[in-house]
Amino acid sequence: MDSVTASVITLPSSESAGFEMLPEIDSMAAHPAIARAIGYLVEHYAEQPSLTVLAEQAGLHPHHFQRVFKQWAGISPKRFAQYLTVEHAKLLLQNDESVLGAALDVGLSGPGRLHDLFVACEAMTPGEYKARGRDLTVRYGIHDSPFGRMLVATTDRGICALRFVAPPGASPSRDNVLDDWAVEEVLTEWADAQVVHDPVATEPIASSLVCPDSGQPRHPLLLRGTNFQIKTWKALLQIPPGAVASYGQIAQAIGMPTAARAVGNALAVNPLALIIPCHRVIRETGALGGYRWGAPRKRAILAWEAGRREAAGVDAAE
Repeated sequence: MDSVTASVITLPSSESAGFEMLPEIDSMAAHPAIARAIGYLVEHYAEQPSLTVLAEQAGLHPHHFQRVFKQWAGISPKRFAQYLTVEHAKLLLQNDESVLGAALDVGLSGPGRLHDLFVACEAMTPGEYKARGRDLTVRYGIHDSPFGRMLVATTDRGICALRFVAPPGASPSRDNVLDDWAVEEVLTEWADAQVVHDPVATEPIASSLVCPDSGQPRHPLLLRGTNFQIKTWKALLQIPPGAVASYGQIAQAIGMPTAARAVGNALAVNPLALIIPCHRVIRETGALGGYRWGAPRKRAILAWEAGRREAAGVDAAE
């Protein structure tokens, strides 16, 4: 039986993740506007919506929208739409295959990036796992992002949850880019902890994830999962931003080449959206595959990372 493990991980900074510093957007206040435009663009990218249409969705003047979007994504909305296609995902998987395989092998079997990432890895007894955060204080906040509203939760030992949540009063629909779980559902795993609404404590974490460069330090992570899940999530940390891997590649990297389906199951219960990058795993055909927070959101995040990779000068060919 797969035992349960708690891991504390240090999140790499944006520079160590492979991105050069990009211009900082004016304010996180722009995120809801960008989110509206992203939601529309993901649904209508095949129609190549005009800048005017996207700006109307965002509620901004076209010139201002173009500037804010490019500051955030590093590329224009038109270029962003090109990264939303299945054809681009196929090309990305093909181009990154050899480089990614080497990165995964080194990271999991030698003194690679994971050596610097992991601070400690401790065993958790079944009783501790069932305690659901007893003796811990969990501080959480809800923050806007270009991909929807995020609930970020953290403890003294590290970030313990990051999920996309539905707007107040909304009926969560897994089919909508901006809708997801209710707050109460997110915090169920930590129901026996002392839960404190403290958005001031979680705002720097949110900023560091969705701003091109917030200047925030690296953050430790606190993960609860089986040994297999933890091992899979560790492998995901080796996939560079703007790159993708297949389920089979991840299974191969963790030494279980026939476990691609089990890898998919581990990704489906990833507790930390964006941070543990399960969105960077796609099918070998180039199809996106499943995503806990909705396929449209996965498509948008991959396009954003590809755009930032291009803006940073990595594989920047048009």
